[in-house]
Formats: sequence, structure tokens, C-alpha cells
Amino acid sequence: MVGDVSPLPPLTVIPPDLQTLADYERRAEHHVPAATWAHIQAGSAQTLARNRAAFERLALLPRMLSDLRGGHTRLTLFGLEHQAPILFAPVAYHRLVHPEGELACVRASVAMGVGMVASTLSSVPLEAIAETARDAARALGVAPPPLWFQLYLQEDRAVSAELVARAQAAGYEAIVLTVDASVKTSGFALPPGVTAANLQVGADRRQTSVPGSRILFGTPLADGAPTWADVAWLRAQTRLPVILKGLLAADDARIAVSHGADAIIVSNHGGRTLDGAPSALDVLPAMLAAAGAVPLLIDGGVRTGPDIVKALALGATAVLVGRPQLHGLAVAGMAGAAHVAHILRAELELAMAQLGCPTLDRIGPACLLPRSS
Repeated sequence: MVGDVSPLPPLTVIPPDLQTLADYERRAEHHVPAATWAHIQAGSAQTLARNRAAFERLALLPRMLSDLRGGHTRLTLFGLEHQAPILFAPVAYHRLVHPEGELACVRASVAMGVGMVASTLSSVPLEAIAETARDAARALGVAPPPLWFQLYLQEDRAVSAELVARAQAAGYEAIVLTVDASVKTSGFALPPGVTAANLQVGADRRQTSVPGSRILFGTPLADGAPTWADVAWLRAQTRLPVILKGLLAADDARIAVSHGADAIIVSNHGGRTLDGAPSALDVLPAMLAAAGAVPLLIDGGVRTGPDIVKALALGATAVLVGRPQLHGLAVAGMAGAAHVAHILRAELELAMAQLGCPTLDRIGPACLLPRSS
């Protein structure tokens, strides 16, 4: 939005011109306030560009006359079946773009059979998200897709332990610990009516520097940043799988495995943290070599079905999508978020068919044109 133009309300019918995630991104800007849109899209220009460029540098090599009978996109992770290798990434404050917030998004995830990772900073309580997922699954007569809880470690370990206990009691099936965003810039003020529903008021720790004062080092924000000791502590707190989100260095992958991580989400936080960080796709081969048998998922820059194939061909188990779920939610609420997931699943199946890969285990490096070509 520009100037004082009021945002458009969510659409009640999906128009035929919304056919790609890029279409939703272009339309979404007109459905949210200008300040909110700037916050959603914010990030280092260099890192954001790398997230897309990494996918665009790779070409897929079609294979003809393959037998596609019995094809599907299912996979099993931690003993649970996913209908597709796609999850809605943890994104804070869905109610910034739609009054139903995370409840609309989790209904969309159930309707389209994609997993969802609910954020510590969700704008509705984590228990309500889980209950809504079960209600939606019952109404549709389907099994609910996996639901994970993303944890930001809090200054008081007792608060973190309580969040984990609440997630377990509510039926979440994994804990995703974000490790790359405890120290980052943010100048966005939440509008009235949007809060971190899982936390007490004022729980968000911030540091504002002024000339002559400490900038970052020596402040409570830096001193309280999580360490590997916190990962070990979390591993001891829960019986659920623990997934670390936000690693990019192969050495960190090795350390994560030694501290009991059950999976790793390779991510640069959507380009919102370190200016100049590499893309998840570019570091994936080195991370795979370091992590051994631990599954690696990637987050950052996935916008099409062929993008998903490229990630899987390089060894990823699944992908996460962040901003696109907000774009869909802003444009058309639950239906928009569901349509975003449908587009990705449809594009994925079409790409797999054209590559001669009826199942995910057939996707590999042979699907990619060698870089030297």
C-alpha cells in the first residue's frame, strides 16, 4: 500500500488470475497496511536475492516415457506421514494480515495436507491452533497433517519449559528451536489487537542503542542469547523430536547432531538476520555431508514446485514456506492460504511427472542439469 490508501478486505472468491505464488505476492500488498507490508517483506536485499538466485541457477532435466502409475508425494518423518514434502514455516503474528490469523492458516494446512509449524509468537494461543487443526480434520474426515511447535528460548528457562510442556499437552508432534534470530534488528511496532498470545505482555526482549551507550555486546540481549548448552537443556526437557532451525555452517550441523538434534532446518531466516548470509540451497550439500543420517529441511526462497524438486534433488527431505502463507492469508483468508498450498502441490506433481519421478525417492542429482552445462 502507498500513502494513506486503506487496505482492501480479503477476497471472498479466488479470481482466475491468481495462478502462482508470485501472483499472490503482487496482490497481497493491496490487502495490508503499508507498514505491515514493509515488515513482512523486510530483509537484507543481498541475502533475499541469493535465496532466489540459488534456485534460478539450477536447471531441471526432463525425462520422457517413464511409468508414472502409482505416483504420489507422500513421505514419512518421525514416524508420521506427510502428504507432501511441504510445511508452512513458523511465521509470527498471522493476525497482522487477517483477523482469524493462525486459525485460518491451520485450517488451510489441514485442507491441503501440508504440515504447519506454529510460532512462539503466534497471535492466537498454541492450544487453539492445535484444537482448530483437529476440528478441521474431523469436519473433513481426514487425518490431520503433522503439527510442530517453534520455540524461541525465553530469558527465564522456566518460561521455555512451560511452552514446551504446553505444546506437548496440546498434541504438537515436534519442537522446532529457532537458533538464528535471538539477535536481529526490528523496528516494527505491533498494531493494537495483535499480541504474542503465548507470552506474557512485555516478554519480548529488546535493546535500543544511543550514542555513548552500549550497542549490543554487554547488554542483556546479547548476554542472554542461546548457546549449545541451551540445546542440551531442551533435549532433556522433551520426549518429542527436537529440530534446530537456522543453521548454515557444516560444523554447526555436526555439533547439533552431537547435542541430540533429530533434524535440522537449513535457513537464513528468510534473509532477515545476517546481511550477506548464503542461501540454504547453496550450503545444503556441505550440511548433508556433516549431518549424516539426520534429515535436513530447507527454508528460504521456495516459491514454485520446481524449487521443491531442486531442493529434494540436492538432498533435502522437505521444504518450508514462510511469506507465501501470509500472502495467501492476506488476499483471501483461509481459502487463499489453502490455494497457495494447492499451487505448490500441483506444481510439484507436474514437475515430478515431467522428470519421470512418480515418487519422491526417485528425485536425485540426475534430475538436475550439471552446473558445468
